[in-house]
Amino acid sequence: MMKEEQFDGMLLAMAQQHEGGVQDLLDTIFSFLARKTDFYTGGGEGAAEKLVNSKFKKHQATALARENIAREERAEQMRKHKERIEKKKKKEAEEYLEDNQSKIVELTDEQAEKLQAEIDNKSKNKSLSEPVAGPSGNSSIQSIDNVEKSNNDENGTEELDADEKDKLAPNSGNGADMPNYKWSQTLQEIELKVPLKVNFTVRPKDVTVVITKKHLTCGVKGQTPIIDGDFPYEVKIEESTWVIEDNKVLVINLEKVNKMQWWPHIVTTDPEISTKKVNPEPSKLSDLDGETRGLVEKMMYDQRQKELGLPTSDEQKKQDVIKKFMEQHPEMDFSKCKFN
Repeated sequence: MMKEEQFDGMLLAMAQQHEGGVQDLLDTIFSFLARKTDFYTGGGEGAAEKLVNSKFKKHQATALARENIAREERAEQMRKHKERIEKKKKKEAEEYLEDNQSKIVELTDEQAEKLQAEIDNKSKNKSLSEPVAGPSGNSSIQSIDNVEKSNNDENGTEELDADEKDKLAPNSGNGADMPNYKWSQTLQEIELKVPLKVNFTVRPKDVTVVITKKHLTCGVKGQTPIIDGDFPYEVKIEESTWVIEDNKVLVINLEKVNKMQWWPHIVTTDPEISTKKVNPEPSKLSDLDGETRGLVEKMMYDQRQKELGLPTSDEQKKQDVIKKFMEQHPEMDFSKCKFN
């Protein structure tokens, strides 16, 4: 331990007992020097003030230099984190599109108009609220993550289980506002914000953050951890990061291993949210690139076709192939054939 740090524990304990912060702490220190030492009188007139100024400037320069380094490190850490997330999302999108390329079907203007007419006709008897976009539409569409939820809602809302009724409603970020922290989530990651209730400017060295695949411990050094528990599911340690925000808030980003699962809580000892009430943000077709947009249009088309009892794009392809084959072989009897 460095000499300048040997009294940190004692001074930190003193600081925590001064509700007025640094102002009250300095008042206590200078009061002690006045009452118990000859600090103000022992060095002659003006000596005490000169000494205080010299020590102030010395440590001010050190503090400013350390803050600049810490700010640069935080900015670099956030830049690398965002870069990793963007690369990961791009890679996953490319892999998904590559696996599903053969299934992508762009809607023609004729198909879009026909589909819209069928939906408008159906909406007279059933209040459909989601707009459908054609190949050049800019209407809002449901998140891909929520297609299954939409189908369940329109086929008949299910009664919530007894256990579900006792769960918390998600906040606007699909997480929860807990007494000591709040969190939000997407299918890919979780953002956790933990206010550090202390009377001093927090540096990275002042906190403890330990992230493992299934456990999180975080808080201020020397104090009881604010969070200390097991995750409900695994996280990717190498993709999970943390920073100090505004010198007062610990911000932790956790990368999920399973990107098709909503978390009910951060640690298993906390109350659960109702994942059935999670509401992903809608996106717009105009925000998507050409390939992704084609895939989304196909999904929306197939979803509506199913609702109307009509064949999906893949089923229509099969029917067209069978029809063509039958036309090419009129001599064959297909009356007893069953096509699935």
